Amino acid sequence: MGSLAHTGSAMTAAFLASLVEAVEALTIVLAVATVRGWRPAGFGAIAGLMLLVLIVVALGPLIDQVPLHLLQLAIGILLLLFGMRWLRKAILRSAGVIPLHDEAMAFATETAELREQARRYDARVDWLAALASFKAVLLEGLEVVFIVIALSTGRGLLVPASAGALAACLLVAGVGFVVRRPLARVPENTLKFAVGVMLAAFGIFWTGEGLGVAWPGADLSIVAFAALFLAVGRAAVALARCPSAETLP
Repeated sequence: MGSLAHTGSAMTAAFLASLVEAVEALTIVLAVATVRGWRPAGFGAIAGLMLLVLIVVALGPLIDQVPLHLLQLAIGILLLLFGMRWLRKAILRSAGVIPLHDEAMAFATETAELREQARRYDARVDWLAALASFKAVLLEGLEVVFIVIALSTGRGLLVPASAGALAACLLVAGVGFVVRRPLARVPENTLKFAVGVMLAAFGIFWTGEGLGVAWPGADLSIVAFAALFLAVGRAAVALARCPSAETLP
């Protein structure tokens, strides 16, 4: 039961995190395709994917050389920091302290910048456009790679975590190819809230594992940590919506 909970949690976290990152990368790739066509957009995206594959292949053997408890501790701390960063932003956006991320606005901004580059640099603009697509896929993809590796460390969960990430990327790519527009209706902040909760829960779990803590309920403790972070996060949203919070910078 615990192993099943761990596997399901890892796959879900990888899927949701990858969904968010893939939507953000798709927005930039679509902007490049709109301004300069699918050739530079596709070239940049494929180059980014190829570099990500090389990074994964290179990192795999190196990770195996690190003692498991040190790896669990390091990744646990990084996951906790990573999850808290996502959760903090999601809380502030849910409370209205900072504006929600708008894919339509991001698409319009990126398109305007690419058109300005086309006006200034003319002949070199296809390379600049391909570079924008490359950077989007690489940077968002690196977060996906880190999350997948972190969630699968020491428990043989690389396949389910990778399957969750791949399913999300294929889903976003397929929908994006069909609709040819940013996926502005995806509830990105809700997804980031959920991912922040899950990554923070895994971070606590792995940190304890690295320190030799025997968690009650073993893998099922991840569910308890997630519920705790969710409750604290919702309480933080309510507090941030109080009138006194509106005076904060």
